[in-house]
Amino acid sequence: MTVPIACVLLIAAAAMYLFISERLRMDVVALLVLLSLALLGLVSPQEALSGFSNEATITVAAMFILAAGIENTGALASVGRLLGKSRSPTVFLLLLFGVLAVVAPFVNNTAVVAVFIPLVIAASRNIGMPPTKALIPLSYVSQMAGVCTLIGTSTNLIVNSVARDLGHRGFSMFEFLPLGAICWVAGCVYLLTLGRWLLPERSNADLPTLQESGHYVTELRVGPDSECLGRTVEEAKISGKYHVYVLELWRGAERQWSPKTQELQEGDVLLVRGRWSNLERLHQELGLQYNRAARKRGEEPDMDDPPEEHKQVLAEVMIAPNSALLGHRLQAIDRRLPRESSILALQRRGQIVREHLQDVHLAVGDILLVLMPEPQLQGLRSNANIIVLSERAAPLSKGWRAPFALATMALVVASAALGWVSIAIAAVAGAVALVLARCIDLDNMYDAIDGRILLLMAGLLPLGTAFSNSGAAQFLVEHTLGLVGGYGPYVVLAVLYLMALLLGEMMSNAAAAVLLTPIAVSTARLLEADATPFLIAVTFSASTSFLTPVGYQTNTMVYSAGGYRFADFLKVGAPLNLIFWLAGVVFIPVFWPF
Repeated sequence: MTVPIACVLLIAAAAMYLFISERLRMDVVALLVLLSLALLGLVSPQEALSGFSNEATITVAAMFILAAGIENTGALASVGRLLGKSRSPTVFLLLLFGVLAVVAPFVNNTAVVAVFIPLVIAASRNIGMPPTKALIPLSYVSQMAGVCTLIGTSTNLIVNSVARDLGHRGFSMFEFLPLGAICWVAGCVYLLTLGRWLLPERSNADLPTLQESGHYVTELRVGPDSECLGRTVEEAKISGKYHVYVLELWRGAERQWSPKTQELQEGDVLLVRGRWSNLERLHQELGLQYNRAARKRGEEPDMDDPPEEHKQVLAEVMIAPNSALLGHRLQAIDRRLPRESSILALQRRGQIVREHLQDVHLAVGDILLVLMPEPQLQGLRSNANIIVLSERAAPLSKGWRAPFALATMALVVASAALGWVSIAIAAVAGAVALVLARCIDLDNMYDAIDGRILLLMAGLLPLGTAFSNSGAAQFLVEHTLGLVGGYGPYVVLAVLYLMALLLGEMMSNAAAAVLLTPIAVSTARLLEADATPFLIAVTFSASTSFLTPVGYQTNTMVYSAGGYRFADFLKVGAPLNLIFWLAGVVFIPVFWPF
């Protein structure tokens, strides 16, 4: 092993550890990788910065704008309203899968799932089907459909770009379609049969207006007329009668270390956790007041607010995966809400909040319960930082702009598929057209571009170059896949697919694609075979993640919205991963011979 190979492998191992442990944000890790490669001389300055001008990076940025333009015009919501016409669970799922097969190959699947989550929840309840039977399929099928085209996911574009840099011919727009169609059909059949039986069935019939997907944390203030005054938490039977758990008790700025035994006083603030129906019952019957978290810092909550002129509604909003609010306190979202709005409660999957809501740092999938004037709810839906989950009518199509946005996307795809212009140029032209047509304004355009994904791509693409130039890829192949090389290319393909699948579940799909694409090319050279089937295996395995709720952004979104458990993804996703693995091993050599 040479020194350059050792350095590249060390950098890759450190990056993998940071991605899996999530000690640093993925875009920061990518920039650290770029700097390490450049400072150690493993890539030239031009190669280190080449990711920022790479065709894949530019295409992904333009596709974010195109997807946001289509979403903003209501075009996706118009298609999604077809779901409301279903009359049975089977017809509903078939219609959902069909719509996703048309939309997801060309529109960013994160945007698709964001639009469809409230539609699927509402339609499911209308036909008497638990939303838990439809939200995981929504995420999975959007991934299955997205892998059918070159622009369906950013991972496809990354593999294509790195492969071209390594001397491969690259892939055409619909080259993935034959295998993608087979996997889509097999996956849909599974989700309609065995998968449907494995999906959890959890009812929330006691909530007529909200999708009660889990336990909220909220702050309740003891007022002068509260039934709790002079009584302890245990005496008030907050846990036994109302099924609400008291997490903390604050008296002024002081935290009481034994909240259940303290006699409650006026002004005490209880941090409590429970289902929203139980929290609301506690609030009404014991005369507790919501300690509204969305007030400006330093401003005391006004418990005697005058009645609002408009009807007040409760809205569930989820923090989107590409939100600019991530890592910020609740005050950050306060600036993006109407002044009359108040954040009443927070729901966080897999973690119990034990601090003042004002001090909580927002994370992907957090669900907030917001009290706001009804007329303001429509404007909330256009905020790219959040996803509205409450069951309200979807935004209406904005006249001619909805068909114009769809036609622009179709022209972008056709231009690239027919070879008229490169994918990057076609995508940029389409994005400019939507901006000029005011399908999306400039502020929303910048919000739509997920800078972290672009930095991740730009920072990691030089790592693929370093793997190839230093010989690290060849070294890894000889000491891993090379050990099974004697069993033939079919076995090597199966092992490579499985390696990419497991790596993609543990870390970023983009990172897994960058690491494994040079390995796929080197594997082909070792076996003296065509690199295409091995690259296809990396593309499909890295672009589809079914095993965990954190393996892919859309999984995280439905995990929070549907109130799933981690084990639900393991139970439903493991057989689906096995199906895709078998389909890949069988059909990849058929369509792309060794």
